[in-house]
Amino acid sequence: MKLVRFGECGSEKPGILDAQGKIRDLSGIVPDINPALLSDLSRLRAVDAASLPLAPDGVRIGPCVGGIGKFICIGLNFSDHAAETGAPVPSEPILFMKATSAVCGPNDAIIIPRNSYATDWEVELGVVIGKKAKYVTEEEAEDYIAGYCLINDVSERDFQTKRQGQWTKGKSGDHFGPIGPWLVTKDEIADPQNLKMWLTVNGQSRQKGTTKTMVYGVKILVSYISQFMSLHPGDVISTGTPPGVGMGMKPPQYLKPGDLVELGIDGLGTQKQAVIADK
Repeated sequence: MKLVRFGECGSEKPGILDAQGKIRDLSGIVPDINPALLSDLSRLRAVDAASLPLAPDGVRIGPCVGGIGKFICIGLNFSDHAAETGAPVPSEPILFMKATSAVCGPNDAIIIPRNSYATDWEVELGVVIGKKAKYVTEEEAEDYIAGYCLINDVSERDFQTKRQGQWTKGKSGDHFGPIGPWLVTKDEIADPQNLKMWLTVNGQSRQKGTTKTMVYGVKILVSYISQFMSLHPGDVISTGTPPGVGMGMKPPQYLKPGDLVELGIDGLGTQKQAVIADK
């Protein structure tokens, strides 16, 4: 299944894609694509999508998960990305948190914060948790996954690396977490470690990669994180980015108002974001 949320920001309705890729309204069956639903998707298995009302043409697509509890990110999880930043490949996964207030729809604008000169892009595979995971093994990890989604881990590099402390302040600006367009249930993704990833800025290729080159794969990450904290339905893990970020270019190149960012991952759809300055 491909699950989607549509409508105005803060008032999104749940939806599902039909066989033709059109959005059908699920609000008569479930209230939202939220943790309660993700913990038991069985109620949607028998739904005849073609019988449901169509969403309005051109409707805004919201973040594909509502009520996210934790937005956990993995740093330097592609060896070729670590190399371009001059950092060593980490001996264990690097964990950091992105504020849930950064979450926005896949085609909402990227907002450059005040006093920012280094806002960057990062195409990433998102993992959405479907049931409580605590001290799970790698062999068990897939049982705790509801599905996957596309994420742009927008980052302000000066805030992240030059303003002291943890990375969170450079990762949590408003609209720094576009998620979606869809939550694709795990049964539709045969191998999450074999997905092509890409990102362009103003039509110019910036990132091309594959989840094959992740240092720590999805199962390892779910197991690893669960050793330190419980994962709950609706938690999102952003698993790292391939090379081609602005920080790694020589000289570095960053986003500016008027730019257009487009990105995608095989089977998970695409995003398109205009870049604007905060007021």
